[in-house]
Amino acid sequence: MAASPQAGAEGSTMYDELLAVHMIMRRGAALVTASFARLTAGEAVDVRTLVRTSRWLIEFVHHHHASEDELLWPVLRGLFPSSIAVLDGLTVEHGALDTELHTLARAVDGIADPDVTGERARTLAVVGQAALAGLPSAQKVQDLLATHLDREEPVLHDLFPQVPDADIIRVRKAIVHGAPRHSPYLVFGLMEDPVRVPGYEAMAANFPAPLRRLRPLLLTRYRSTKKSLGATR
Repeated sequence: MAASPQAGAEGSTMYDELLAVHMIMRRGAALVTASFARLTAGEAVDVRTLVRTSRWLIEFVHHHHASEDELLWPVLRGLFPSSIAVLDGLTVEHGALDTELHTLARAVDGIADPDVTGERARTLAVVGQAALAGLPSAQKVQDLLATHLDREEPVLHDLFPQVPDADIIRVRKAIVHGAPRHSPYLVFGLMEDPVRVPGYEAMAANFPAPLRRLRPLLLTRYRSTKKSLGATR
């Protein structure tokens, strides 16, 4: 497949950004799954923090896949007709992930607001809901996500460098404009824990300068969040 004559460096840069976003999602899913496992095992996990982190993950993954389906895939379908079937298959996988994200959201709601009174009864209800619904769903989200990203990354590695710079810049601007604004400490922390993700510099360049200057404070809050979730390292 010949490269577009207008293609330049922006496609390769956006692929690096994509790898960073994918690693944030991989690590976020692993963090949520491990936290549900600890809660189910009776370990000390702050439920409010788990609810907040899980809801962030659900929104972050959904936004990323909606951005691909609504903003990026139409550009790629127009430029690379021979890849339409592959892109359609990735969209189907997005749908399967969305279905499981809805299941996880219901489980998270269940541990957030158990319909019982009394501290011991609430604790038992929360742990039971985590074991019956939260942990299995979080694990399925993690597995589906890993399989999907492993399939998607080689496709986009081949296509992105051939996309005209103007298209990449336009799509990136729209994605960044619609991105969730809350919980930046999770984004920064997951980009650096345990090591910086591939594409870190490209991804960080999209953040406003005032937010980048808050990095030390955001990383401190991320470490506090991990501790509240029972993570030891």
